[in-house]
Amino acid sequence: MSANRDIKIDIVIPAIPKDLATLPYVIDSVRKHVKHPIGNIFVVSPDSPRIKDVCRRKHCRFVHENSVLPLRKDQIAYRSKRWERSGWLYQQLLKLGSSSVTEQRYYLVIDADTVMIRPHRFRVGGKSVFYCRGWSQPEYFASYRRLLGKKAPRPRSFVAHYMMFDKVKLQSLKNTIQSRHGTAWYKAILKSVDRTKQFGFSEFETYGNYVYTNESNRVRMLPALNKSLSSSPSALSKAKLGRLASRYRSLSFHKRKGYSLRLPKRRS
Repeated sequence: MSANRDIKIDIVIPAIPKDLATLPYVIDSVRKHVKHPIGNIFVVSPDSPRIKDVCRRKHCRFVHENSVLPLRKDQIAYRSKRWERSGWLYQQLLKLGSSSVTEQRYYLVIDADTVMIRPHRFRVGGKSVFYCRGWSQPEYFASYRRLLGKKAPRPRSFVAHYMMFDKVKLQSLKNTIQSRHGTAWYKAILKSVDRTKQFGFSEFETYGNYVYTNESNRVRMLPALNKSLSSSPSALSKAKLGRLASRYRSLSFHKRKGYSLRLPKRRS
């Protein structure tokens, strides 16, 4: 197991200004709870002086989202009269495209509203570890079939708030998609999405099922044990955090109107 702990990984955190209240806590939690050596932490974001400031204070590398893909968010039209999903879909493509900016073979993507509260490993005994849940959106598997021409195995849902990508396996997935559709992988994904459905694609479901299809014997699945909260991480006492950590692996802080922006105090 020690060899697995020695695998160095990069971290990618896609973020937008509304994530400022949680982003510093996410960065701190990754450094504390990811039990692999960490290379660089990349924060992928639109141009934002405040996010750049967090990157400076937390010794992370700021990456302008426009440099990750030859595609901008305003080029995606995915909305209805009731919902807007263009940014949501663009962020998923950024996660897959971040293989172009990371330096290690393995990189962990984590949402900018999710804080780890227990130790995590993503390679154990030569196996890739996925943190999973028990339910998913049917349309994720419909888009998978359109992209890859086969049914997803669906052992569990790979949709969680973080996932480690192996760039070798991710490139294999992209090559398979490009070969089948005769176009760039991200263009094929955009074409595969039924835009009348609110949840039309999942990067985690697609990658996880692809890896499981090719080497199920080298995949280990653990329960995600994520808890959603509407408060801010700054509102949690040490005692409350300890109680939550006895039951959950991570906490996701959903934004709501009037959400208080309280950044953690700068450490010397």
